[in-house]
Amino acid sequence: MNVVLLHAFPLDERMWEPQLEALDEDVYVPNFYDLGGNSVDGWAEHVLERVDGELVAVGASLGGYVALAMARAAPDRVKGLLLAGARATADPPERRAAREEMIRVVQAEGIEGWNREFAPPGPADRTTDELVRGIQALRDRRDATDVVAGFPGPLTVVVGDRDEILPVDEARQIAESARDASFEVVEGAGHVVSVDAPDRFSEILRAFLNRAG
Repeated sequence: MNVVLLHAFPLDERMWEPQLEALDEDVYVPNFYDLGGNSVDGWAEHVLERVDGELVAVGASLGGYVALAMARAAPDRVKGLLLAGARATADPPERRAAREEMIRVVQAEGIEGWNREFAPPGPADRTTDELVRGIQALRDRRDATDVVAGFPGPLTVVVGDRDEILPVDEARQIAESARDASFEVVEGAGHVVSVDAPDRFSEILRAFLNRAG
């Protein structure tokens, strides 16, 4: 079965290098910014067009939202979901307003403004256009609670115990709302678990792939 690894924002496909070394399966690792557009649904369609047949989708943060959109668009093909640092709900109004401020700062100052105002340093080669498109995709994503609740296959929810964006309790509720879910809290990891704890994440990923069959 095909495995699709979907990256977080503002990272890119390079974040998955430790996992690629640990996997034997056929793996597709897209870079959203190379696909064009600025929407979670659009990127999901692009990925589905580039992978044949059945697949499992592994998404970190923004990548988790793309994974959920893939499951919504092609429920007959997406056989398993692993969501790391991704919530099921859409942005509430106050979070959308914060995203608008992110866009304003990034358009004025580029990656330097992003690193100073909103996050630890990101990739030095992330362009202003890529940052803006990523923020817009996060801002405009659809609520996916129905996708989680109705997903018939194995679903794994992973969260770092130091995640400042997705609280552990909220991540647990996502898993509890699914039909066939497992839940993993990774000690010492922040929002991007696979980067903070690559070996532990690879163990969780392998267990998930065994469940997905």
